Formats: sequence, structure tokens, C-alpha cells
Amino acid sequence: MNLRLGILSAAHVHTASYVDCCKAIEGAECLGVWDDNPERGSSFAAAHAIPFFGDMNHLLDACDAVVITAENVHHVELATCAAERGKHILCEKPLATTVRDAHQMVEAAKAGGVTLMTAFPCPFSPAFAKALDVVQRGVHGPLMAISATNRGTCPGGWFVDPALSGGGALMDHVVHVADLMRRLLGKNATRVHAQTGNQIHQMVCEDTAMLTLDYGSGVFASLDSSWSRLPTYRTWGDVTLNLVFEAAVIELDLFHQEVHHYGAGLVPHKTHGFGSNLDMLMVQEFVSAIREGRPPSVTGEDGLEAVRVVEAGYRSVQSGQPESLVA
Repeated sequence: MNLRLGILSAAHVHTASYVDCCKAIEGAECLGVWDDNPERGSSFAAAHAIPFFGDMNHLLDACDAVVITAENVHHVELATCAAERGKHILCEKPLATTVRDAHQMVEAAKAGGVTLMTAFPCPFSPAFAKALDVVQRGVHGPLMAISATNRGTCPGGWFVDPALSGGGALMDHVVHVADLMRRLLGKNATRVHAQTGNQIHQMVCEDTAMLTLDYGSGVFASLDSSWSRLPTYRTWGDVTLNLVFEAAVIELDLFHQEVHHYGAGLVPHKTHGFGSNLDMLMVQEFVSAIREGRPPSVTGEDGLEAVRVVEAGYRSVQSGQPESLVA
């Protein structure tokens, strides 16, 4: 029996990738897309040869699971509605824009007896999996510090409207790497010191964000999560981690399996990947977890913990001081 998936909103730039993954996975079926913006939703549906549902309830009636790719502030409402209808959920990151909303989503999934998976593709990187194995086996001694980046171009659109996104580069880019660092260190950050700016694009939201995270016992990490790349640079795929051990340093570039194409003049920089399709691996894990009745390897709780870092980061920007993560 096919697992029937519905797409809730075509707002996110990654929506097309999820549709392609759903179509390609054996035993999965993409039923169609609903969008609170009918023009956007119907245009997306036509471009990707899937049905458009003008009524979300009709799509929920027909599907077994949903992929939420709406604007960030709408995640909590859509996920709560899906959970109450008994639908499994794969939700784009950040899971929510506040810890309170993320917690509500986790609790709604538990109450509904459904799977809630946060759309973090980076843990499925073979390079990250190998590094995590090295850390867990203690090959080079204790992991003492991490220097990381998640930079890219400014995505524009609703991403730069805090009323829809919840924030700028800090909201958009921190959660991916915060989750990776939590997995590598095996514990949550205790404090965050963040600084932001908007001098590059001079928008209402921040386009640069630099964070220092404290993990206790002298272990710390730094993260550049800025929209600092030129418009011709790729939007996504600059996730790097330098792991400093007692006896070694490991450098990771999670998207290095690619050929770079630089055109003349104003032709954008393009990449042609030959490595693993991380979105595909992530959606396959979502489908497998539902079928096998087990938690996915990336959970709603993982998304919640990443949101705690973001929220503490914004509090730190306001106070000018390191801020502790709230429970």
C-alpha cells in the first residue's frame, strides 16, 4: 500500500525537492499541494504535474502524511491541525519560530500518536556520519571545540519579512548546524552569545549572525550563519565544520561532492552534485519510520532543541550578553 503524502504550502524554496522525492520513492505517492495562496499553489501544482487542493481539509482527508513547507510562522498551526487529524508530519526547519510553538507541535504529535520529523537533511550526509562515528569511538580523544559555518545568499521573499519568517539569517541558518553540533557533542548547549547585523543588505532583519555556544566543561563552538554570499553564489550548500580534538583536527564540507560551474559576466555560480541526495535520504527515512512504527532519526524534539538555541541567540542580541537556554 502506498503512503500518501500531501504538501502543505508551496511557500518554501525546498518544496519542489520534496515533491520530486515523494514521486521517486517506491511505495510513496504525492497526492497534491494545498496553499493558503491559491495563485501560488495552483501555479506550483501545474509546474510539477500534481493536483492543487483549494481546501486543506480535502487534502488531509485523502493523505496519510504531510510535508509542511509553509512560511515559518504557520508551522505550528498546520502541524497541530495535521496531528489532530492523525497525519504524520515532516516539517521544514526551523520547526517553529519560538520554543513555545515548537513545544506545542511536539506535544500535539504525541497526543495524536503521529510521527513528527524535522526537515534537517545534514545528518544524512555521509561525511557527517563518518565524523560522528569517529567522535563517538573516541579515535582522537575528546572533542573540545567546533568552528562551523552555514552561509549563503539572501533568499529574499518572505524569508526577509519577520512577520512571516520570525527573523533573518539567525532564524534561517542557525538550526541546521546547532543540530549537528548537538549530535557531535552529545549534549545541549548551555549558553549562547550572539551578534547580528544588517549592513550587507540593510533590511529590517539581520543578514549576518555570529554565535558562540558554550557546552560546559570548557567545550565551545562558533557559528557563522550569515547571508553573506554574493547574489551569483548558490543559496544553499556552504555547511562546514572544523572539529578540534585533543589529538587532531577534522575538517568537514558537507556538500563537497560537486562540480562548480562559474559562468562569464553575471551568470550565476552553479553546482552539479555527484554525491548523495540528502533530501532523498531524509524523505526516505520519514517514510520508513512511519512504515516501521519507529521514531525517525531526526525528531520533532531535535527541531525543538535547535529552536532553543535560536531563541537564546535573539535574547543575547537584545541583552548584549550570553544567554542561557530555557527549558
